[in-house]
Amino acid sequence: MKYESIFLSAVENLCGGPYFSLVGEDAYENITHWYVGNGNLTDSSKIPTKAEVEAEIERLKKEEVYKRQRTGQEVDGVTTTDTIYPPIADQLDYIYHNGIDKWKTDIVDPVKAKYPKPS
Repeated sequence: MKYESIFLSAVENLCGGPYFSLVGEDAYENITHWYVGNGNLTDSSKIPTKAEVEAEIERLKKEEVYKRQRTGQEVDGVTTTDTIYPPIADQLDYIYHNGIDKWKTDIVDPVKAKYPKPS
């Protein structure tokens, strides 16, 4: 994400750029102006609704959790070191000795099954 704020990232994702003014805390109600025209938003129909922003926030949160789980970072106070992929050198050695298909079933598939990519 570009922003530290998931809210700002969600709004920008939906309208295609930073085409809004926000005053105060990150909340849809605090957007004071949408910049429509002049090379910014092409028309007012591109302004996302509050429900669309909330859905995008949830999608971004799931994506971030997915990324953190798959890389062994802490999620909700738990580090998922038992589910991350082995070091690349170990994986390459495994492929050399066992083949790509065995690598997929033994190393890749268990992690993907435990932490499926969010839709």
